Amino acid sequence: MRIKDVMTHSPVTCRADMHLDSVARLMAEFDCNAVLIVDATGELQGLLSERDICLGALRLARPLDQILVSEVLAGNVFSCTENDHVESVERLMRDLHLRRVPVTDAVGRPVGILTIEDLARLAIRAKLRTMDKYAMC
Repeated sequence: MRIKDVMTHSPVTCRADMHLDSVARLMAEFDCNAVLIVDATGELQGLLSERDICLGALRLARPLDQILVSEVLAGNVFSCTENDHVESVERLMRDLHLRRVPVTDAVGRPVGILTIEDLARLAIRAKLRTMDKYAMC
């Protein structure tokens, strides 16, 4: 199975020059716990989670409206493409203890995000299909 069959499409994005209070409002508005950070061309630069916001505010000891995303954004972000196999990305997530992985197109622009919730839904669907097979016997 491919990532495009499982991922959450149309991820929420923002720029690194935004303040954390604006990003927190985006998360509340779109009911998500992470946003993808993009540059002016739309290329993926990083991922910012609720946890990153909280820890950044604690570490910098300033109000959210005085902290830029760029001040708390981690340097490395792992990503995958829509055509990658779910199993390989799931293994990467497990090995690196990642809760989410951005999905990018051929030029590095975000097209989705794969979360552990997406993988859980996939596992539940597989389990239900197995149970349906046994119920038909």
